[in-house]
Amino acid sequence: MDSVRAAYDELYLYTMDRPGFILQHVVDAFAVQTATTAGKPIAVVFGLAGIYLHLEKQFSGREVQQAHIKLGRRKREWPAIQLPQDRGSMTAGDVLAAPAGPERDGAIDDWCRSVWSAFGENRQTIIALLRGYQIV
Repeated sequence: MDSVRAAYDELYLYTMDRPGFILQHVVDAFAVQTATTAGKPIAVVFGLAGIYLHLEKQFSGREVQQAHIKLGRRKREWPAIQLPQDRGSMTAGDVLAAPAGPERDGAIDDWCRSVWSAFGENRQTIIALLRGYQIV
């Protein structure tokens, strides 16, 4: 197993018992940051939608999960997402380097911001999608 995946797995386990279902933000940030053109478009679309809702609309992890459920109810072709070369300056490993507790939880938000910034050219696409589903 590579170190990126190992860090994600450890962070995933850490967030399982954290308040606010912050696990959802970890799943979304990792899915987006590690997306490839060979992967399923739904993963990066849902991930970006979750990060947008969390950072710009202050959705909790549970609220993001509910938005994902709403998105998944209607099958459709997902919008094309531009995958930038730079995926953000932070990784799951950087988050793990922060002390467990509030500092690490805050680092998860920093990681989400880093990924969202790197994928910024997709912002309007994600907003249009969420408006179409009447989520925002």
